[in-house]
Amino acid sequence: MARVIGIMGESGSGKTTSMRNLDPEKTFYIDCDKKGLSWQGWRKQYSVENHNYYKTDVIDTVNVLLDKINKQENMKKITTVVIDTLNGLMVADEVRRMKEKGYDKWQDLAQCIWGLLDTLYALRDDLTVIVLCHSQTQKEDDGYTFTRIKTSGKKLDKLCIETKLTTVLYAVAKGGEYKFKLHADNSTAKTPLGAFDVDEIDNDIVPVLKALEDF
Repeated sequence: MARVIGIMGESGSGKTTSMRNLDPEKTFYIDCDKKGLSWQGWRKQYSVENHNYYKTDVIDTVNVLLDKINKQENMKKITTVVIDTLNGLMVADEVRRMKEKGYDKWQDLAQCIWGLLDTLYALRDDLTVIVLCHSQTQKEDDGYTFTRIKTSGKKLDKLCIETKLTTVLYAVAKGGEYKFKLHADNSTAKTPLGAFDVDEIDNDIVPVLKALEDF
C-alpha cells in the first residue's frame, strides 16, 4: 500500500514550491494544472524527455500514468509521485461537461475522484503520492471560520476527501514566509500521532517525508 499525503492551500501559498527539493531522479510529476512548476531551473529537472513529467487534466490519463509507474520495470526507480492539483482534474472535467444537464455529471465526477484516491492506496508499497489541492475557507454568521480541501460539486463535499488521507498539510503564506500547518486549527490539517511535536514547519516536503517514514 502506497503512502498518500495531501497538501491544501490557496493559490500562491507555496504548495508547488514545497516540492522543489525532491529528487527528480526518483520523482514523477503529474502537472494537472498544466502551468509548469514554480522554481528556477525546474525545466531541467522535470520534462517528458526525462521521463518524469507529464501535463494532463484528464483523470483517465492520470490513472494510466499511475499504472505504468506502478508496474513497468523502467519506472521502479520512481518512489514519489506528485499530482498537482486535484482541483485541476475536477475543474477540467466540470468545464468539459458544462453543457450537460442533470445531476449525473456530478455523480460521475465524485466517483472518478474517489476512485482515483482508492487507486493511490493500491500502488506499490515503496511509493509516496503527494496530492496537492486548493483550499476553501468557510465563514459562518457568528464569525467562525473553517478551512478544508476545495471540491467541485456537493457530492464530493459530503464525501469529504480528507477522510481518505491520514496526512493533510495546510500551506500558508504569512509575512513573506511560507509554512505548513500540521494540526487542526479551524481546518482539516492533520498528521499521524507522534510524527511532529510542533504545529508549524517550513514548507519543504522532504523533511515531512523523512518524518513520516515509520508511519
